This record gives sequence, structure tokens and C-alpha cells, in this order.
Amino acid sequence: MGRHTLEGNPPIEVTLRHSARARRLSLRVSRLDGRVTLTLPRNAPQREGIAFLQTKEAWLRSHLQSMKPATRVKLGDTVPFRGRATPVVLGAGRRARIAADRIEVTAAMPATAQVKALMRHAARDALAQASDRYAAQLGQSYTRLSLRDTRSRWGSCTSQGGLMYSWRLIMAPPAVLEYVAAHEVAHLVEMNHQPAFWEVVEGLCPGFEQHRRWLRTEGDQLHRIIFDD
Repeated sequence: MGRHTLEGNPPIEVTLRHSARARRLSLRVSRLDGRVTLTLPRNAPQREGIAFLQTKEAWLRSHLQSMKPATRVKLGDTVPFRGRATPVVLGAGRRARIAADRIEVTAAMPATAQVKALMRHAARDALAQASDRYAAQLGQSYTRLSLRDTRSRWGSCTSQGGLMYSWRLIMAPPAVLEYVAAHEVAHLVEMNHQPAFWEVVEGLCPGFEQHRRWLRTEGDQLHRIIFDD
């Protein structure tokens, strides 16, 4: 593991890593924090990677400039909820709640913690309902359902029938959340991504490809919303 700095305004820090699995040079920009990583095949000399990096500098700067900055949830702002920009306001009640067109928080705790807790609760309800419905359609059952804040995947299904989802799916349009639930439940009968698996997904969620595309093009923006104080 090494580092190289592309001089300029601003300078760009690049992490250099060798991988035994890499067959070619590859440049990756994290959509979450903008970190740049150059991966080289195990025996490739570092100078070769730096030369490659220099040929990609114009593209890299353009890509970094186009990235939207991360935003922190706070009172008075909006946050995506079920695909809609929803204002976070100070409510009149003693407890935080999600109303029809707003998220109400109290003055007793930081707004970020309250919004996160409300979203996790809403996500569990929505994903459990969708998972129950799809599992019933397939005549299957799952063993447990858990929520995490994963960055590499939106959901997973273990060989023991355990379902895991990212709670951030509650910020996506409802149809996208439904697709992810259908995708993971389909693994209860097809633990792979062969054509038979996608046939099961299509049967549960017709037209799923549009929702899959949404996650590819827009999903990273859900991770750029910061809920930690």
C-alpha cells in the first residue's frame, strides 16, 4: 500500500494498492467520500501505475468536481424519505414522529439521532412487510431479518435464510425498496444470480430493471447523507 499525490489545484491524494487478483490497472473513486484508489496487478511496477494515473488526471478532476458534497441532517433541512424530500421540523408533541408531509422532532435530543431512529423503524416495518409478502408468494420463509448501514450492498440472504437490508432503503422510492426485498427473498429459492434467479425476481417484481438502475445511478446519494453528530 502506498500513496501518490497529483500536484495541482487542488492536489489529489491517491492510494496505490497491489492486488493478486487484479489483471489490469484500475482507478476507482469512492462515491461516498471521494477517495481515489489505483489498483495495480501484483507484479506491476509503481511507476507504471503513476504513468497511468497521469493520463487519467483530467477525467479524475472532472469526476471529483461533479460529485455532490455530503450533507448532514439538521433541523430545518429536508431529507429523502420514501423518495421525497421531507422537511425536518420541530414538532409540538413530546415524541418524534413521521407525519404525512414532514418529520417532527423534539428539542430533547439532537435532530439527527431522532430522524435516524425514525427511519430505521420505518425501514424495518416496510422491509418486513415486503419480505413477508414475497416469501408467502414463493411458499418460503426466512429465519430472521436484520438492518445495517452497509455501503457495499443493499441487502443479502444467507444460506440459512437470514435476510439483511440497509435501512437507508427507506429513503429511496418505495418501488426500489420493494425490488431489493424481492431480490433477497428470491435467494431463498435460488442462491445465485443465474437466469433462473432473475426469473424469480421478475415474477415477484415485474419491471425490476428500472429499480435496479435507480440504485446504480442514484443509490450512492443516500450514503452521502450523514446522520452522526
